[in-house]
Amino acid sequence: MKQVSPDRTIAFILFTRGTRRRNAAGRVRHTGTVARRQWSIAGQLFALQAVVVTLLVLAGAGGAVWLARSDSHQAANDEVLAVAQAVAGSPSVRAALTAADPAATLQPYAEATRRATGTDFVVVMAPDRTRYSHPNTDLIGQPFIGDIGPALGGEPFTVTNVGTLGESVRAVVPVYGDGRRIIGLVSVGITTRAINRKLLAQAPVLFGAAVPALALAATGSWLLSRRLRRQTHGLGPAQMTRMYEYYDAVLHSVREGLVVLTRDRRVALVNDEGRRLLGLAEDAAVTDRPVAGIDLPPAVAELLAAGRDAHDEPVLAGDRVLVANQRTTRFEGTVLGTVLTLRDQTELRNLASELDSVRALTEALQAQTHESANRLHTVLTLVELGRTDEAVRLGTRDLALAQQLTDRVVGAVSEPALAALLLGKSARAGERGVDLVVEPDCRLDGSPVPGTDLITVVGNLIDNALDAVAATPPPRRVRVFVGTRDDELVVRVGDSGPGLAPERVADAFRRGWSTKSAGRGLGLALVGQVVRRHGGTTDVTRTDGGETVFTVRLPLPGAER
Repeated sequence: MKQVSPDRTIAFILFTRGTRRRNAAGRVRHTGTVARRQWSIAGQLFALQAVVVTLLVLAGAGGAVWLARSDSHQAANDEVLAVAQAVAGSPSVRAALTAADPAATLQPYAEATRRATGTDFVVVMAPDRTRYSHPNTDLIGQPFIGDIGPALGGEPFTVTNVGTLGESVRAVVPVYGDGRRIIGLVSVGITTRAINRKLLAQAPVLFGAAVPALALAATGSWLLSRRLRRQTHGLGPAQMTRMYEYYDAVLHSVREGLVVLTRDRRVALVNDEGRRLLGLAEDAAVTDRPVAGIDLPPAVAELLAAGRDAHDEPVLAGDRVLVANQRTTRFEGTVLGTVLTLRDQTELRNLASELDSVRALTEALQAQTHESANRLHTVLTLVELGRTDEAVRLGTRDLALAQQLTDRVVGAVSEPALAALLLGKSARAGERGVDLVVEPDCRLDGSPVPGTDLITVVGNLIDNALDAVAATPPPRRVRVFVGTRDDELVVRVGDSGPGLAPERVADAFRRGWSTKSAGRGLGLALVGQVVRRHGGTTDVTRTDGGETVFTVRLPLPGAER
């Protein structure tokens, strides 16, 4: 199966919306036919924030104006009431009200008070509303306009009324004579226009506070939207939704296992096939967790933790042989994390193992055919020379040996694939100058375990033994036993090689261990995988004769353990 690169998957998804190109600065830009301009998430957020902030600032400014206006009116009420009470309490005012011509005294006094206090009018009147003072002298002697009822009842009050000077905030206070008799009234007022002028004088202060607040909020919103635009790459909500749907559909439907890590080595994604290959439950929580905190096969955990690049590297995951490819992902020069893809090659490896056995047998038969042709020519030549007895001995000696081995293997092993494997390995051992001996008590009727597992165990143990004795001086010997004993299938392979140091025995069945400089250490690891799957045991010993013996014991189906 050809591996699909994550970059190709991403390119395919983006191609559904347009063509990915790079400009002169190296940045990715999208081209394609777009029906209408769509706002990005950052643009929509900025517009929303701008509207909200503007409304809030305007509402705040309006509230401040309303409060200032209310405060101004209240201050005006307090001011005019205080001035009116001060004028009403003046002895000169009381004395003037009882004089023959009150206006002559009260008008200058009222105008002086008005100018001194900044009010718009100070009117002193008789209880019948007759004015004794007014800013407009033409109105002196005319009746006062407005409500005076509470003051005639002895209660000072403030009110907003429309008079000769326009709308004003005014206070009306009684003036008491002897015996608490009301001898006059004092009204002091400030026009609404004057109050508004004072309020407008405060407008620069209000706007001076509102404009910087609006500018600060707009700047913050712009910076936030700019950061969001960088993080979302200028995509709109519909585009991001579509991209998520495409990515989720593609990543979870591909036939390759996919594991994505972040820069800090935490799991960002494991697709469905990846969970199946790694033996993770569908409901297992693996995202946003460190690699060390997930129950992964040791080989896969080591590869993910290392973060190194890997190309078609075989790893063991339980009873599976996986091919791993790992690379570091980058976007515009920034490291995003690591992507690990896994492909299941268990069945392919098993077929390749069987194919190797068949190929070895075929090569052995070809070699024997070539050798038999040479011997046949030699026999015919001896017959022509009249040396018949020597021809007979030469023709039957090797044939008897080969037939004896074939008869013993076929008679002892009824599993045809295993018999073919032993004959093929025997022929290959002969080509390499190794004496492969099938022990006389070897006996196996049928296959108590799956044939592929039996071939994996026997074939890899023999290959390991042949490699071990290849560099040793003659005689080179390999012994093989396959049979059942005490409810167990026993596979024992001994060789005359240099053997294993005791401290290396524990590593013999671990992936990556090998005595060959160019080896990947997968053969014995596959044997260990079969043993673990069947609940068997392995043993490596050294005999007194100097042989290294690898023994595998697998419990027979139905046997009690």
